[in-house]
Amino acid sequence: MSESSDRMVDTGVHTDPAALRELTDAARHEPTEVGPDGAVASYRASRTLRLGVELRRQLRRRRTQFVLGFVALLPFILALAFELGEDNPRRSGGFIDLATASAPNFVVLALFVSGTFLLPMIVALFFGDTIASEASWSSLKYLLAIPVPRQRLLRQKAVASALLSAAALTLLPLVALGVGVVWYGAGDAVSPTGDAVPFGDSIVAMALAVAYIVVHLAWVAGLALLLSVSTDAPLGAVGGAVLVSILSQILDQITALGGLRDFLPTHFAFAWMDLIATDVDWTNIANGVLSAVIYASAFGLLAARRFATKDITS
Repeated sequence: MSESSDRMVDTGVHTDPAALRELTDAARHEPTEVGPDGAVASYRASRTLRLGVELRRQLRRRRTQFVLGFVALLPFILALAFELGEDNPRRSGGFIDLATASAPNFVVLALFVSGTFLLPMIVALFFGDTIASEASWSSLKYLLAIPVPRQRLLRQKAVASALLSAAALTLLPLVALGVGVVWYGAGDAVSPTGDAVPFGDSIVAMALAVAYIVVHLAWVAGLALLLSVSTDAPLGAVGGAVLVSILSQILDQITALGGLRDFLPTHFAFAWMDLIATDVDWTNIANGVLSAVIYASAFGLLAARRFATKDITS
Protein backbone atom coordinates (compact mmCIF):
# COMPACT_ATOMS: atom_id res chain seq x y z
CA MET A 1 0.00 0.00 0.00
CA SER A 2 2.85 2.39 0.85
CA GLU A 3 4.54 1.72 -2.48
CA SER A 4 1.39 2.46 -4.46
CA SER A 5 0.79 5.66 -2.50
CA ASP A 6 4.40 6.74 -3.06
CA ARG A 7 4.01 6.16 -6.78
CA MET A 8 0.86 8.18 -6.68
CA VAL A 9 2.68 11.16 -5.18
CA ASP A 10 5.64 10.90 -7.51
CA THR A 11 3.64 10.84 -10.74
CA GLY A 12 2.93 14.56 -10.55
CA VAL A 13 -0.55 14.21 -12.07
CA HIS A 14 -3.35 16.57 -11.10
CA THR A 15 -5.15 14.90 -8.18
CA ASP A 16 -7.23 15.90 -5.21
CA PRO A 17 -4.46 15.80 -2.56
CA ALA A 18 -6.67 16.02 0.53
CA ALA A 19 -9.01 13.33 -0.73
CA LEU A 20 -6.24 10.90 -1.69
CA ARG A 21 -4.29 11.54 1.50
CA GLU A 22 -7.33 10.68 3.63
CA LEU A 23 -8.05 7.54 1.66
CA THR A 24 -4.48 6.28 1.61
CA ASP A 25 -3.91 7.12 5.28
CA ALA A 26 -7.01 5.16 6.21
CA ALA A 27 -5.80 2.19 4.22
CA ARG A 28 -2.24 2.48 5.55
CA HIS A 29 -3.37 2.16 9.16
CA GLU A 30 -5.31 -1.03 8.54
CA PRO A 31 -3.64 -4.22 9.86
CA THR A 32 -1.90 -6.09 7.06
CA GLU A 33 -1.38 -9.65 8.29
CA VAL A 34 -0.90 -12.00 5.35
CA GLY A 35 -2.81 -15.27 5.37
CA PRO A 36 -1.55 -18.69 4.24
CA ASP A 37 -2.87 -18.11 0.73
CA GLY A 38 -0.93 -14.87 0.36
CA ALA A 39 -3.99 -12.63 0.75
CA VAL A 40 -4.26 -9.88 3.35
CA ALA A 41 -6.06 -11.62 6.20
CA SER A 42 -7.59 -8.49 7.74
CA TYR A 43 -8.89 -7.03 4.47
CA ARG A 44 -12.60 -6.28 4.50
CA ALA A 45 -14.26 -4.77 1.43
CA SER A 46 -16.92 -3.24 3.66
CA ARG A 47 -14.25 -1.20 5.45
CA THR A 48 -13.02 0.54 2.31
CA LEU A 49 -14.23 4.01 1.25
CA ARG A 50 -16.51 4.59 4.21
CA LEU A 51 -19.49 6.82 3.55
CA GLY A 52 -18.41 9.32 6.17
CA VAL A 53 -15.02 9.71 4.48
CA GLU A 54 -16.62 10.30 1.08
CA LEU A 55 -19.12 12.82 2.49
CA ARG A 56 -16.34 14.79 4.18
CA ARG A 57 -14.40 14.85 0.93
CA GLN A 58 -17.41 16.15 -0.98
CA LEU A 59 -18.33 18.74 1.65
CA ARG A 60 -14.81 20.17 1.54
CA ARG A 61 -15.04 20.75 -2.20
CA ARG A 62 -15.74 24.32 -3.24
CA ARG A 63 -18.37 23.28 -5.77
CA THR A 64 -20.41 21.69 -2.98
CA GLN A 65 -20.05 24.74 -0.77
CA PHE A 66 -20.94 27.05 -3.66
CA VAL A 67 -24.07 25.06 -4.56
CA LEU A 68 -25.34 24.94 -0.98
CA GLY A 69 -24.53 28.62 -0.49
CA PHE A 70 -26.33 29.66 -3.66
CA VAL A 71 -29.38 27.56 -2.80
CA ALA A 72 -29.55 29.25 0.62
CA LEU A 73 -29.16 32.69 -0.98
CA LEU A 74 -31.77 32.24 -3.72
CA PRO A 75 -34.87 32.90 -1.54
CA PHE A 76 -33.36 36.20 -0.40
CA ILE A 77 -32.75 37.18 -4.03
CA LEU A 78 -36.36 36.36 -4.91
CA ALA A 79 -37.73 38.31 -1.95
CA LEU A 80 -35.54 41.29 -2.85
CA ALA A 81 -36.76 41.12 -6.46
CA PHE A 82 -40.36 41.36 -5.26
CA GLU A 83 -39.49 44.24 -2.96
CA LEU A 84 -37.78 46.20 -5.74
CA GLY A 85 -40.31 45.30 -8.42
CA GLU A 86 -43.50 47.17 -9.15
CA ASP A 87 -46.90 45.75 -8.23
CA ASN A 88 -49.08 44.84 -11.15
CA PRO A 89 -52.73 45.69 -10.44
CA ARG A 90 -53.91 43.27 -13.12
CA ARG A 91 -52.84 39.91 -11.71
CA SER A 92 -53.45 36.76 -13.71
CA GLY A 93 -53.81 34.63 -10.58
CA GLY A 94 -50.88 32.30 -11.24
CA PHE A 95 -48.50 30.97 -8.59
CA ILE A 96 -45.99 33.73 -9.37
CA ASP A 97 -48.62 36.43 -8.86
CA LEU A 98 -49.65 34.80 -5.57
CA ALA A 99 -46.06 34.40 -4.34
CA THR A 100 -46.31 37.20 -1.78
CA ALA A 101 -49.66 36.07 -0.38
CA SER A 102 -48.04 33.98 2.35
CA ALA A 103 -44.93 32.03 3.30
CA PRO A 104 -46.20 28.75 1.75
CA ASN A 105 -46.89 30.55 -1.51
CA PHE A 106 -43.36 31.93 -1.48
CA VAL A 107 -42.01 28.38 -1.04
CA VAL A 108 -44.08 27.30 -4.04
CA LEU A 109 -42.56 30.14 -6.05
CA ALA A 110 -39.01 29.15 -5.08
CA LEU A 111 -39.60 25.54 -6.12
CA PHE A 112 -41.42 26.55 -9.29
CA VAL A 113 -38.81 28.95 -10.68
CA SER A 114 -35.93 26.60 -9.87
CA GLY A 115 -37.60 23.39 -11.01
CA THR A 116 -36.96 23.86 -14.71
CA PHE A 117 -33.18 24.24 -14.68
CA LEU A 118 -31.57 24.78 -11.27
CA LEU A 119 -32.78 21.69 -9.42
CA PRO A 120 -31.99 19.24 -12.26
CA MET A 121 -28.58 20.90 -12.64
CA ILE A 122 -27.80 20.44 -8.93
CA VAL A 123 -28.60 16.73 -9.09
CA ALA A 124 -26.68 16.35 -12.35
CA LEU A 125 -23.69 18.15 -10.80
CA PHE A 126 -23.45 15.86 -7.79
CA PHE A 127 -23.99 12.61 -9.70
CA GLY A 128 -22.20 13.50 -12.94
CA ASP A 129 -19.09 14.45 -10.99
CA THR A 130 -18.81 11.16 -9.08
CA ILE A 131 -16.63 8.85 -11.18
CA ALA A 132 -15.67 11.24 -13.96
CA SER A 133 -13.92 13.62 -11.55
CA GLU A 134 -11.79 10.81 -10.13
CA ALA A 135 -10.88 9.80 -13.68
CA SER A 136 -10.01 13.38 -14.62
CA TRP A 137 -7.76 13.64 -11.54
CA SER A 138 -6.12 10.30 -12.50
CA SER A 139 -6.99 9.00 -9.03
CA LEU A 140 -9.63 6.43 -9.96
CA LYS A 141 -7.13 3.63 -10.52
CA TYR A 142 -5.55 4.29 -7.12
CA LEU A 143 -8.93 4.03 -5.40
CA LEU A 144 -9.46 0.66 -7.05
CA ALA A 145 -5.91 -0.38 -6.12
CA ILE A 146 -6.46 0.21 -2.37
CA PRO A 147 -8.46 -1.99 -3.23
CA VAL A 148 -12.03 -0.68 -3.26
CA PRO A 149 -14.39 -3.05 -5.13
CA ARG A 150 -15.87 -1.36 -8.17
CA GLN A 151 -19.51 -1.81 -7.20
CA ARG A 152 -18.83 -0.55 -3.68
CA LEU A 153 -16.99 2.47 -5.06
CA LEU A 154 -19.92 3.28 -7.34
CA ARG A 155 -22.48 2.67 -4.61
CA GLN A 156 -20.73 4.77 -1.97
CA LYS A 157 -20.28 7.67 -4.33
CA ALA A 158 -23.91 7.43 -5.48
CA VAL A 159 -25.18 7.38 -1.88
CA ALA A 160 -23.03 10.40 -0.98
CA SER A 161 -24.30 12.25 -4.06
CA ALA A 162 -27.88 11.35 -3.19
CA LEU A 163 -27.49 12.71 0.35
CA LEU A 164 -25.95 15.95 -0.90
CA SER A 165 -28.63 16.35 -3.57
CA ALA A 166 -31.41 15.74 -1.05
CA ALA A 167 -29.79 18.24 1.32
CA ALA A 168 -29.68 20.91 -1.38
CA LEU A 169 -33.25 20.21 -2.50
CA THR A 170 -34.45 20.43 1.10
CA LEU A 171 -32.41 23.49 2.00
CA LEU A 172 -34.12 25.63 -0.65
CA PRO A 173 -37.71 25.32 0.66
CA LEU A 174 -36.57 25.51 4.28
CA VAL A 175 -34.81 28.83 3.75
CA ALA A 176 -37.68 30.04 1.54
CA LEU A 177 -40.14 29.21 4.30
CA GLY A 178 -38.15 31.20 6.84
CA VAL A 179 -37.82 34.16 4.49
CA GLY A 180 -41.51 33.93 3.61
CA VAL A 181 -42.62 33.93 7.25
CA VAL A 182 -40.55 37.05 7.94
CA TRP A 183 -41.59 38.92 4.80
CA TYR A 184 -45.15 37.73 4.12
CA GLY A 185 -46.39 36.01 7.27
CA ALA A 186 -47.60 32.52 8.09
CA GLY A 187 -50.87 32.65 6.18
CA ASP A 188 -52.82 30.12 4.19
CA ALA A 189 -51.48 28.74 0.93
CA VAL A 190 -53.66 30.09 -1.88
CA SER A 191 -53.81 28.21 -5.18
CA PRO A 192 -54.67 29.77 -8.56
CA THR A 193 -58.02 27.95 -8.41
CA GLY A 194 -58.93 29.80 -5.23
CA ASP A 195 -58.35 26.96 -2.75
CA ALA A 196 -57.03 28.14 0.60
CA VAL A 197 -54.97 25.53 2.46
CA PRO A 198 -54.33 26.26 6.17
CA PHE A 199 -50.73 26.97 7.13
CA GLY A 200 -50.25 23.70 8.99
CA ASP A 201 -51.64 21.62 6.16
CA SER A 202 -49.60 23.59 3.64
CA ILE A 203 -46.39 22.71 5.51
CA VAL A 204 -47.27 19.04 5.16
CA ALA A 205 -48.01 19.62 1.47
CA MET A 206 -44.62 21.32 1.01
CA ALA A 207 -42.85 18.41 2.69
CA LEU A 208 -44.61 15.99 0.35
CA ALA A 209 -43.75 18.24 -2.60
CA VAL A 210 -40.05 18.19 -1.71
CA ALA A 211 -40.17 14.41 -1.29
CA TYR A 212 -41.77 14.13 -4.72
CA ILE A 213 -39.16 16.38 -6.33
CA VAL A 214 -36.36 14.29 -4.80
CA VAL A 215 -37.89 11.09 -6.17
CA HIS A 216 -38.70 12.62 -9.55
CA LEU A 217 -35.16 13.90 -10.09
CA ALA A 218 -33.82 10.38 -9.53
CA TRP A 219 -33.97 9.93 -13.30
CA VAL A 220 -31.50 12.82 -13.69
CA ALA A 221 -29.29 11.20 -11.05
CA GLY A 222 -29.32 7.86 -12.88
CA LEU A 223 -28.54 9.44 -16.24
CA ALA A 224 -25.74 11.61 -14.82
CA LEU A 225 -24.24 8.57 -13.10
CA LEU A 226 -24.34 6.61 -16.36
CA LEU A 227 -22.60 9.45 -18.19
CA SER A 228 -20.08 9.79 -15.34
CA VAL A 229 -18.89 6.19 -15.73
CA SER A 230 -18.83 6.55 -19.51
CA THR A 231 -16.53 9.57 -19.77
CA ASP A 232 -13.48 11.05 -18.07
CA ALA A 233 -14.85 14.60 -18.42
CA PRO A 234 -17.04 15.70 -15.47
CA LEU A 235 -18.35 18.68 -17.42
CA GLY A 236 -19.50 16.38 -20.20
CA ALA A 237 -21.38 14.12 -17.77
CA VAL A 238 -23.06 17.02 -15.97
CA GLY A 239 -23.80 18.93 -19.16
CA GLY A 240 -25.13 15.86 -20.92
CA ALA A 241 -27.69 15.17 -18.18
CA VAL A 242 -28.78 18.82 -18.11
CA LEU A 243 -29.12 18.94 -21.90
CA VAL A 244 -31.30 15.82 -21.91
CA SER A 245 -33.50 17.42 -19.24
CA ILE A 246 -33.84 20.60 -21.30
CA LEU A 247 -34.57 18.64 -24.48
CA SER A 248 -37.25 16.64 -22.70
CA GLN A 249 -38.88 19.85 -21.45
CA ILE A 250 -38.86 21.30 -24.95
CA LEU A 251 -40.45 18.20 -26.44
CA ASP A 252 -43.04 18.24 -23.66
CA GLN A 253 -44.25 21.61 -24.95
CA ILE A 254 -45.03 20.19 -28.40
CA THR A 255 -48.69 19.29 -28.12
CA ALA A 256 -48.59 17.52 -31.50
CA LEU A 257 -46.84 14.62 -29.76
CA GLY A 258 -50.06 13.89 -27.91
CA GLY A 259 -49.88 10.93 -25.54
CA LEU A 260 -46.21 10.36 -26.32
CA ARG A 261 -45.39 13.21 -23.97
CA ASP A 262 -46.45 11.04 -21.05
CA PHE A 263 -43.33 8.95 -21.61
CA LEU A 264 -40.97 11.91 -21.36
CA PRO A 265 -39.05 11.92 -18.04
CA THR A 266 -39.93 15.58 -17.37
CA HIS A 267 -43.64 15.37 -18.23
CA PHE A 268 -44.68 15.09 -14.57
CA ALA A 269 -41.98 17.43 -13.21
CA PHE A 270 -44.51 19.83 -11.70
CA ALA A 271 -47.11 17.30 -10.58
CA TRP A 272 -46.28 18.31 -7.00
CA MET A 273 -48.27 21.51 -7.55
CA ASP A 274 -51.45 19.39 -7.33
CA LEU A 275 -50.72 19.14 -3.61
CA ILE A 276 -51.68 22.81 -3.15
CA ALA A 277 -55.39 22.11 -3.06
CA THR A 278 -58.09 21.17 -0.60
CA ASP A 279 -58.89 18.03 -2.61
CA VAL A 280 -55.64 16.52 -3.90
CA ASP A 281 -55.63 14.54 -7.14
CA TRP A 282 -52.84 11.96 -6.80
CA THR A 283 -52.97 10.68 -10.39
CA ASN A 284 -50.16 12.78 -11.87
CA ILE A 285 -48.06 12.38 -8.74
CA ALA A 286 -48.31 8.59 -8.88
CA ASN A 287 -47.50 8.60 -12.60
CA GLY A 288 -44.52 10.86 -11.98
CA VAL A 289 -43.12 8.60 -9.26
CA LEU A 290 -43.54 5.52 -11.45
CA SER A 291 -41.87 7.22 -14.42
CA ALA A 292 -38.93 8.43 -12.32
CA VAL A 293 -38.38 5.02 -10.71
CA ILE A 294 -38.39 3.25 -14.09
CA TYR A 295 -35.95 5.70 -15.69
CA ALA A 296 -33.69 5.84 -12.62
CA SER A 297 -33.57 2.04 -12.33
CA ALA A 298 -32.76 1.61 -16.02
CA PHE A 299 -30.00 4.24 -16.00
CA GLY A 300 -28.62 2.95 -12.68
CA LEU A 301 -28.37 -0.64 -13.92
CA LEU A 302 -26.70 0.50 -17.12
CA ALA A 303 -24.23 2.57 -15.07
CA ALA A 304 -23.37 -0.40 -12.85
CA ARG A 305 -22.92 -2.68 -15.85
CA ARG A 306 -20.79 -0.14 -17.69
CA PHE A 307 -18.53 0.53 -14.70
CA ALA A 308 -18.10 -3.18 -13.96
CA THR A 309 -16.68 -3.85 -17.43
CA LYS A 310 -14.92 -0.56 -18.12
CA ASP A 311 -11.13 -0.47 -18.60
CA ILE A 312 -9.74 1.93 -15.99
CA THR A 313 -6.76 3.79 -17.43
CA SER A 314 -6.77 6.93 -15.30
